[in-house]
Amino acid sequence: MRIVITRTGGFAGIERRAELDTCGRPDATHLEALAHRALAPGRDMPARGVPDGFHYEINVDGRSVHLADPHLTEEQRELIRTVLKEGA
Repeated sequence: MRIVITRTGGFAGIERRAELDTCGRPDATHLEALAHRALAPGRDMPARGVPDGFHYEINVDGRSVHLADPHLTEEQRELIRTVLKEGA
């Protein structure tokens, strides 16, 4: 499974993008479950957040969802943190 996170917004407005392939990872099952749950309550269009907050697009194998701080679940936060930290 290919997971792509694009983060925009924030105080500086700098975009950050990271991609992670779960193939061969020991935590693949966990990350794939997080990704499926992250997509479930999402929106097709950019979500409303707070001023200077981050906005996220999560793309999983071609299916996208738009989310915004502070309206993220803990599972969405974990997925975003992992991909931005470990992805390329």
